[in-house]
Amino acid sequence: MNEEIIKMENTNTTFENIKHVDRYGNEYWFARELMIALEYSKWSNFLGVIDKAKNACKLSNDNIVDHFAGTGKMVKIGSGAKRKQNDYKLSRYACYLIAQNGDSRKEVIALAQTYFAVQTRKQEINEKEYGKLTEDEKRFYQRNLTRKGNYSLNIAARNAGVKNFDQFHNAGYRGLYNGETADDIAKRKGLRYREDILDNMGSEELAANLFRIVQTESKLKRENIKNESGANEAHYEVGKEVRNTIERLGGTMPEDLPTPKKSLKELEKEKNKLIKYYQD
Repeated sequence: MNEEIIKMENTNTTFENIKHVDRYGNEYWFARELMIALEYSKWSNFLGVIDKAKNACKLSNDNIVDHFAGTGKMVKIGSGAKRKQNDYKLSRYACYLIAQNGDSRKEVIALAQTYFAVQTRKQEINEKEYGKLTEDEKRFYQRNLTRKGNYSLNIAARNAGVKNFDQFHNAGYRGLYNGETADDIAKRKGLRYREDILDNMGSEELAANLFRIVQTESKLKRENIKNESGANEAHYEVGKEVRNTIERLGGTMPEDLPTPKKSLKELEKEKNKLIKYYQD
């Protein structure tokens, strides 16, 4: 599993390194650079994958030009002269479609599918694109955000004087889950000892916890809280406010949301077995 994590991190770094941002803050990738990252050696072969991705974009009633913008640059050839080399400026969604239509026997393709569909910040994907993800893809996506959020929250909590992090996080859970601690939530979900509760939540429940996490970090910093009891109280208050908001909107309380049949770790294992199957 550690080897798979390292591979994923290295792949993520590769895709981040070839990402470009225009003067308006829009992200894009060049198709020829993505081709190399996805281990395609011939542009003609990669064009076939791009054509499939463009067709998928069209079938989804999206404007192809918005995601696959034709471009090019002058490159030197053997004689010292220059010629135009055609290329595409790809949106994140275009990259996702390319990964979905790539050679599934390549391990890097599976990793690319995860990266472009899941490992991205919420503000970098519009609601239309997010809505096209499956429930499990949304779970992976939201879980990644909560993982990053908790990392950032832990730093803010430590700066606020928190030493007992179990108690700190339970304060937030108690506010959001009407008094339930992490252990209580795990027992209600029927989880095994030390099984991660966040890995066993649906996308809606994860989103509620992400809101709790982000708002707690903001409150700790905004109010310059510098003692452990104050940090715990702040976390509880934010959790309670998130719960009250859900109730006011007529939503389902987090403890009443269904627990997915498979944890995200189980889904990851299945994906890795599939990768190994194609490799063998």
